[in-house]
Amino acid sequence: MTAPAPVVLADFELPSRIGNERAAIDQVVGAVSQLGLPGPTMEKLKTAVGEATMNAIEHGNGGRAEIPVQVHVEATPDNLIVKVTDQGGGGGDPIVDPEAPDLDAKLAGIQSPRGWGLFLIKNMVDDLRISSTEGRHTIELVIHLKGAPHGRTSV
Repeated sequence: MTAPAPVVLADFELPSRIGNERAAIDQVVGAVSQLGLPGPTMEKLKTAVGEATMNAIEHGNGGRAEIPVQVHVEATPDNLIVKVTDQGGGGGDPIVDPEAPDLDAKLAGIQSPRGWGLFLIKNMVDDLRISSTEGRHTIELVIHLKGAPHGRTSV
């Protein structure tokens, strides 16, 4: 038996301007409203989408408004998946898996005070997938819908 095809809930682009992470959050929230996600899950999703979009704007696209951030939202009976893609214009380096920031090292100036974004995102969603191909970086935020402990509604 084959798995059902994902249902696309939203697919849009935003200019890479600081502040457009709010627009991304609002559009994703509108797109997933019919799923009936519990409040805490929705708040975590909003945080993850905002952080992923800010990273794409700042690091991936170098804050260049003419280079869009792409956001794609889809659902299967088991998962909600939000993909945030940049064009790699901020240097083109691949995104690395998040490592836990060392608070003591940050306070001592050994580690940059930045670098919390991917760590935060990873802790807001059930699964985080990172890929880099042909100058594009994609962060996939996955929230489990079916069989989830919080009674999430499936599509």
